[in-house]
Amino acid sequence: MKRMRVIFASPEVTPYAKTGGLADVSAALPKALVRLGVDVSIVMPRYRQEVAGRSGHQVIADLSVPFAFGQQVVSVYRDDSRGVPVYLLDAPHYFDRPGIYGPTPAEEYPDNAERFAFFSRAVLELVRRLEAPPQVIHCNDWQTGFIPLYLREVYRGDPHIGQTATLFTIHNLAYQGLFDPHLLERFGFPREVYRTEDGVEFYGRASAMKAGIVAATALSTVSRKYAEEIQTPEYGCGLDGLLRSRRKDLVGILNGVDYDEWNPATDPYLAARYSPDDLGGKRICKADLIERFHLDPNPERPIIGCISRLVQQKGFDLIRQAASEIMNHDLALVILGTGDTDLEQFFHSLRARFPDRVGVYLGFSHELAHKIEAGADMFLMPSRYEPSGLNQMYSLKYGTVPIVRATGGLDDTIENFDPQTLRGNGFKFSEYRAEALMAKIAEALSIYARRDLWRVLMENGMRADFSWDRSAECYLELYERITRSIARTSGGGS
Repeated sequence: MKRMRVIFASPEVTPYAKTGGLADVSAALPKALVRLGVDVSIVMPRYRQEVAGRSGHQVIADLSVPFAFGQQVVSVYRDDSRGVPVYLLDAPHYFDRPGIYGPTPAEEYPDNAERFAFFSRAVLELVRRLEAPPQVIHCNDWQTGFIPLYLREVYRGDPHIGQTATLFTIHNLAYQGLFDPHLLERFGFPREVYRTEDGVEFYGRASAMKAGIVAATALSTVSRKYAEEIQTPEYGCGLDGLLRSRRKDLVGILNGVDYDEWNPATDPYLAARYSPDDLGGKRICKADLIERFHLDPNPERPIIGCISRLVQQKGFDLIRQAASEIMNHDLALVILGTGDTDLEQFFHSLRARFPDRVGVYLGFSHELAHKIEAGADMFLMPSRYEPSGLNQMYSLKYGTVPIVRATGGLDDTIENFDPQTLRGNGFKFSEYRAEALMAKIAEALSIYARRDLWRVLMENGMRADFSWDRSAECYLELYERITRSIARTSGGGS
């Protein structure tokens, strides 16, 4: 059987550029697919920080991209240092800027739709220059939603990629890449793609997310539960009807964990290593975390960690409502993240009120994220919605017990602990209310006080396997299915 060849297109990939979990997925999933024998190459923009880091070597100096009523020339760099070839598209006009999507996390560039339409067209022109065409282009989130639409409208019948299948993965439906529909012709699309039955019109604007949904061969999202949720008005962000119409083409595949990166037995960022068979190192990691945040050095006081964008989606309105009651308990709270200014100011003020029991780091630190996962006793994720979530799975591996809301991937991965049967790996609540959150925090604290039960709970999580291998197999099966579908449609395929 011919080896499956896949182009994996993503706007961000760890360690080149990262704003969230998409970057981790875009690094780890291709690596797992390679282990299954898939021929995978990643394509992403070459942002300013990559230019400074001089990642890769130039392999193409003159990639011509039809765009904006003319031709634009792009340089292409390739980096083979991480086990999967990464092609970086160097278009300084669009990507040599501070920040990936905007100058600050709270401010986006007004031409983002144009930037990523150009990226999408450049991906396809690069694929046409490569020797062997891929059977599948795997597109990720709205920034690559133009790729399936270009293939359908512009490259149909192209001898090199006209029969290439596309998989469009929705990592977060709420971010849709809306733009002025007059830009469609500038991007190279016929104006008919706006209002046709399978067009990109969205309440008077055009949507890059919708472009991916209507034009891709198949759709996936990052957990089974989220695949169900986005077909409902509550979570569908105005696209639930369209997603229900494509439900036969929509699959939920849970994200995995790269245990080469997230494993307390080997983690280079930790003050001490540990495993389910020897947890002594976790106490050392807790002491290190206490010192890092200048907290009161009481090793018995439980620490609740939280690493997140500080936005309402992540449940921070609940945390703010419950903050006084949370701090009435004898616990410490450690926050790492950045986001809404009012939430940043709130946690600054909370730290000022409880300087020996609240630690706050506004920004992101990869090293500190690892230290919080290892040093905290519990991890808080009360999300309003959470397509997959990665931190709850990291936490399980580190023996840091998750407290989550039962939504999306959080519901798929966390089972509430039962002290009678000793089954379960965390604590979860369903209603989006501060009272429900507090009830679970209180339940977790009551089990924490019973050290024998807490040890069982920690070990349940640490011994679970959420590696990428299982998820990668599901993706490979999906690739094979959609390439067969394309072959049948074309009467035998290429």
